[in-house]
Amino acid sequence: MECKLRTTVIAVVVGASMLLSGCAATQSSSENVTGQMIVAPVMPDYKMEVTLAKLNEILATMELTDEQRARFHYDRGVIYDSVGLRLLGRIDFHQAIKLQPDLADAYNFLGIYYTQEGEFDSAYEAFDGVLELSPGYDYAYLNRGIALYYGERFQLAVEDMQAFLARDPSDGYRVLWLYLMSSAVDKNQALADLALQRQQLKSEDWASVLVDFYLGKINQEQVFAAAKVGLSQPKEYAERLCEAYFYLAKQAAANGQYQQAANFYRLTLATNIYDFVEHRYARIELAKMKNIIQQAAELSNKG
Repeated sequence: MECKLRTTVIAVVVGASMLLSGCAATQSSSENVTGQMIVAPVMPDYKMEVTLAKLNEILATMELTDEQRARFHYDRGVIYDSVGLRLLGRIDFHQAIKLQPDLADAYNFLGIYYTQEGEFDSAYEAFDGVLELSPGYDYAYLNRGIALYYGERFQLAVEDMQAFLARDPSDGYRVLWLYLMSSAVDKNQALADLALQRQQLKSEDWASVLVDFYLGKINQEQVFAAAKVGLSQPKEYAERLCEAYFYLAKQAAANGQYQQAANFYRLTLATNIYDFVEHRYARIELAKMKNIIQQAAELSNKG
């Protein structure tokens, strides 16, 4: 099974996942608009609302140890995060750490939030804390690497992503992020490395389709066509489009197609797949595109 780059934990919520008996199907619809595939935003599962109500009741009425209360705050924070309520999630993660200072999972989330807000030094500190508490926490390397990437410390970002990829060379998403970070250092070498790393991937994996796009083996239309193939549940199509829009946008931006990139980032955000890495950082990327487009327009007006 492919490993989607959700920035939660490897074994997602413990308490909350026990309360959730399963994943309800979420209907989505697609249509073709000006040659681009779009998808109806995924709406929150009603079972999430039920789980939140149960967690609220537990935290308000039950006698719990500090460790138990910390875990329930953490579990509730994960659910808040998954439906886009970052402020409420952040409050719960802080509360969890106050009750259980060695809760690495909560530091990981706070580091992600710091990255999204451009508070890079705080993000580095949070992820360093995660790895100090739990040296085997793979996704801290991904998340710290992303923080370093957006903080424009590219070589350090590459080193973290190399460590992350080494733990699973068959994961196409790890390959993609290493390529994005390496491109900021040496694009030609990054592309050569990508071609070699592609040999470790399974051709039937969706992530391999995205890697093949970067290698120039397939075009944009073929990426969208592949997104419909081999779906196991309705929400998966929206998840694939969230990823496709983001990586197509990154390539468009690299080619100087800033307006197209901005449009793809908007579509990434419109999927509402809040807990995917691609959705989390699409807003940062969109802001970059807006600045570039605005600067270009100002220069044109002056000319």
